[in-house]
Amino acid sequence: MNATDHFALFDLPRSFALDAVQLEAAWKHVAQVVHPDRFATRSAPERRVAMQWSAQANEAYRVLKRPLLRARYLCELAGIDLQTETNTAMAPEFLMQQMSWHEQLDECLDDPQNSLAREALSQEIELALSHCQQAVSEALSAEQYTQAASRIREWMFLDKLTTQLQTTEV
Repeated sequence: MNATDHFALFDLPRSFALDAVQLEAAWKHVAQVVHPDRFATRSAPERRVAMQWSAQANEAYRVLKRPLLRARYLCELAGIDLQTETNTAMAPEFLMQQMSWHEQLDECLDDPQNSLAREALSQEIELALSHCQQAVSEALSAEQYTQAASRIREWMFLDKLTTQLQTTEV
């Protein structure tokens, strides 16, 4: 097993664009090889190593399976710290749009029966999310990790906003 990174563990290229079927097949293969049950009769250290490999394979699969986590991971591999807890710098246009979305969300919270407003906001956010994901994909493909990082932070905001909007549903 190669534990250099999650992609290497599954013998996949470092790329944002991953074939989900290929990823799942690679994970199943690795999981089968390192499954702790296969080491049940081995020594305690060998069983412990098998458990560690199994946990690493599961974590790698969890990260690579989700596009947002995969994008973040690619930036981290490139040495880019997203500073998600401290770096809130975003383009002024996006910040203005954030305020507008929050106002619309507040209106949805004030009137949870207004399904038209909720649906309109949901569609607007989905479109913005689609554009953001495309921009991240393009930046990562071009190995422009700093640019990708700023768009990933926007993606994270949109993801959170989507979750908040879903909680307004009746």
